[in-house]
Amino acid sequence: MSRWQVAFLRCALVWLLANGALGIVVAIRPGLTGLLAPTHAHLGTIGFFLSMVMGVAFWMLPRPGGLRQPRLEAITFVLLQAGMVTRVVGEPWWRAGGSDLAHALFSASGGLVFGAVVTFALAMRQRIVTLDTLRSAAKPRGARTRPPRHTDE
Repeated sequence: MSRWQVAFLRCALVWLLANGALGIVVAIRPGLTGLLAPTHAHLGTIGFFLSMVMGVAFWMLPRPGGLRQPRLEAITFVLLQAGMVTRVVGEPWWRAGGSDLAHALFSASGGLVFGAVVTFALAMRQRIVTLDTLRSAAKPRGARTRPPRHTDE
């Protein structure tokens, strides 16, 4: 696993914990549901689920010809996590009647997450190939020689 793939998976777990903690806050203080429910949903779907899916996809999907994409992994990771942080800060603040800065953070979060999705799609476009393409791009492992087969006839 690359360091970016590990980072995706670790951040997914952090977002999962944050989602659970926010769920507890809403359960204890039901009056905050309208303010925090959308952020709670985003923590689970984008923060946890999408981070997990992206990390696992970068790790497990085929890499034709040994393809490595550390730059695309890094860009996708930074955009997605920055989008989540700006959402977690900006969305509740904006919903509580926050300032123009709160709205700007909330708006920027959508653009950052969308940028991560576009970058991820570009990376995966190179990996989603047929089995024939994988076989033709495979690096030869070296010729294995077997001892001659003797048969008694």
